[in-house]
Amino acid sequence: MSRTGPETAATAGEQPTTGRLDRYFGVTARGSTVGREVRGGLVTFVAMAYIVVLNPLIIGTVPDSTGTYLGGGDAPDLPAVAAVTALVAAVMTVLMGLLGRFPIGLAAGLGLNAFVAYGVASLPGMTWPAAMGLVVVEGLVILVLVLTGFRRAVLRAVPGQLKTAISVGIGLFLTLVGLVNAGFVRPPEGGGTPLELGVGGSLRGWPTVVFVVGLLLTVVLVARRVRGALLIGVVVATALALALQAAFDIGPQVGGDTPNPTGFSLSVPSVPADWLSWPDLSLLGAFSLVGGVAALGVVTAALVVFTLVVADFFDTMGTMVAVGAEGGLLDEEGNPLGSQRILLVDSLATVAGGAASASSATSFVESAAGVGDGARTGLASVVTGLGFLVAVFAAPLVALVPYEAASPALVVVGFLMMSQITKIRWDDLGIALPAFLTVVLMPFSYSITVGIGAGFITYVLLAVVGGRARTVHPLLWVVAATFVLYFTIGPVQDLLTR
Repeated sequence: MSRTGPETAATAGEQPTTGRLDRYFGVTARGSTVGREVRGGLVTFVAMAYIVVLNPLIIGTVPDSTGTYLGGGDAPDLPAVAAVTALVAAVMTVLMGLLGRFPIGLAAGLGLNAFVAYGVASLPGMTWPAAMGLVVVEGLVILVLVLTGFRRAVLRAVPGQLKTAISVGIGLFLTLVGLVNAGFVRPPEGGGTPLELGVGGSLRGWPTVVFVVGLLLTVVLVARRVRGALLIGVVVATALALALQAAFDIGPQVGGDTPNPTGFSLSVPSVPADWLSWPDLSLLGAFSLVGGVAALGVVTAALVVFTLVVADFFDTMGTMVAVGAEGGLLDEEGNPLGSQRILLVDSLATVAGGAASASSATSFVESAAGVGDGARTGLASVVTGLGFLVAVFAAPLVALVPYEAASPALVVVGFLMMSQITKIRWDDLGIALPAFLTVVLMPFSYSITVGIGAGFITYVLLAVVGGRARTVHPLLWVVAATFVLYFTIGPVQDLLTR
């Protein structure tokens, strides 16, 4: 049940609302008021706004297999990525409010964007437009699943604990990405081990101070349950980075006249000439529906799309239930009120995210912060969406943020995702071993796809040798066999081309 249930509206001294707005959103029916919805919507925006900073730093700083960055240039264009990130979040969150009528915000999904950047765009022959085209295909597949009701079959196909392991593995992967991007751990110059602490095994340089301060501050804020903790951590760490750069002229690690291992790892924090500007929306529509299939082949492209579908679809289901439980918005069967409409908007958001080159947009569990502050209806989502609309015009601010300031949020989000690991039954080796391989192979292979594939194959194998083959859903047999082909595609291609 909610910690702030509908009955608290009267005790808060706020009068129920009447009129057209009330009837459309069901404000009074859910025991809320317009004031509470506005407050809750703003809290959700503050809790989610970090994505406008982090999404560009994840997908905007990784070149595709041709060495080209998102937007078609030979250098990152972070303001353009930030603009479309905020625009997709604005439009789809407002649509969630108007159509889904549920207090949940949508934006580019963390974990999903990491997969697109590190697991799709970097594949041989792939380009960013082709990668975003696969995201659009993913969204269309989810839309069909929603409209046909086939999602129940998909839910049955993958065991719940394997779904949990996927989220946990992505969390660990994001943590490693954050630590490496910040230079907190890095490959040693002389070799010997894959990674080491800082420079020469020690923490050195002011950028490391920025990361450590940002991480410790964010950890404290999260532990004290401060709303907007991730955003506050990014803002404070960025301010510290600006001050240190101005005082010591630190510069970048690479690109200068001399090696500078204690410099900023990617971008040097600097104040933009214009704080607000007309957004660069050139990334809208920069996707190719057939490019991914042409580059990867049907089998690999289908695997990529399936991986996106599994991660996105089940994350959405979990988020819906979590937010609904926080606000007392579940029916007697434990399903969110209006779940079909919510899933419909979420699937459209995935399509929109790919079409706008912002990566797959999905429901954010941070929406529970707004619900905890009183939001109960879609009116709160409209307020959250309007907040993102303002952020569209503040995209140049992302030039302020170096990796070292944003990476603490990645590490903490990794922790939040890994906290689900307690849901896995470690005493049942039939599920524990596949879950373990799923979790560890994502960061150790630097590939989310590898972790998921290893988990599915191992699960099917252990079911067969354990005499439980009949318990495996037929769809999972197909997926496991496809992953076997995926892992051996190189030798198979060599054999076929002899």
